Amino acid sequence: MSAAADRKVVLVTRPSRLHELIAKYHTLAQARFYLEHLGADLSDYIAEDQALAASLERVQAALQAWGRHQVIDRSHLPNFLFGADDIVVALGQDGLVANTMKYLEGQPLIGVNPDPARWDGVLLPFEAAALPSLLTQVSRNQRAAKAVTMAEVRLSDGQRLRAVNELFIGPSSHGSALYDLAICGEEERQSSSGVIVSTGLGSTAWLKSVVTGSMNLAMAAMPGSPRPAYTPLPWDTPHLVYAVREPFPSRSSQASLIYGQVTTASPMRLRSRMPEHGVIFSDGMEADFLRFTAGIEAVVSVSPTSGTLIV
Repeated sequence: MSAAADRKVVLVTRPSRLHELIAKYHTLAQARFYLEHLGADLSDYIAEDQALAASLERVQAALQAWGRHQVIDRSHLPNFLFGADDIVVALGQDGLVANTMKYLEGQPLIGVNPDPARWDGVLLPFEAAALPSLLTQVSRNQRAAKAVTMAEVRLSDGQRLRAVNELFIGPSSHGSALYDLAICGEEERQSSSGVIVSTGLGSTAWLKSVVTGSMNLAMAAMPGSPRPAYTPLPWDTPHLVYAVREPFPSRSSQASLIYGQVTTASPMRLRSRMPEHGVIFSDGMEADFLRFTAGIEAVVSVSPTSGTLIV
């Protein structure tokens, strides 16, 4: 067997919405009763589950023909050790691709769309039928890939977390985030609903929402002002963009450092002033968070590792 064909393939999956409902309500009948009691229709959940199952069957057949492979659920990602030469396949939605990438060290990642009629799949350019030829090409380094800049936060207690789309730093529930923010030689004490630090890829997601909302509020407050245009960044942009959500200026808090760039040469430092409920999570995965409570310092910078998305 050639060295290329001997590379292990790791398939990352996630349960369908139907399986999550059954896990919660124990049986399909009870899940149906719950949804129909609320006036919802279970048929869409069933159709989604069937499409995912059919795609999974095709992918697993391709992996059986390939040889060395392993299948893991996304819940195991934080503790799974990927080999340096692994090829990784994510079968699911865009969020699964992003959540998988941040645990990799540059291994090639293939996003497979299980239901193209349902999901646009910005990060899912392939269907299951293409996998056999893709694996051969990727294993021989004959397939194009896109570099994806990632963000990284390191805490003073030694913990770290990466982000493919964005980092959120703030309260775990509705309330104010209290912290000291320092960047580019400037520092101020802030009170806000949290800080978003976005990558180029994430500039089409949460950051876009934050900036668009702020621009529209400014236009409403100043009628007649020109409408600014928002332009997302390329995926491999070598810097990050931070935005402070709902900054509140007061006698004890400032609101000048609310938007700008985070670079390798100029990381962002934040020190928490929240006795409890302070958290940092990435890519919308609130369950996989770092505690950011009083006294802890967080350093946010461009990750030295980039994601590698097969295209």
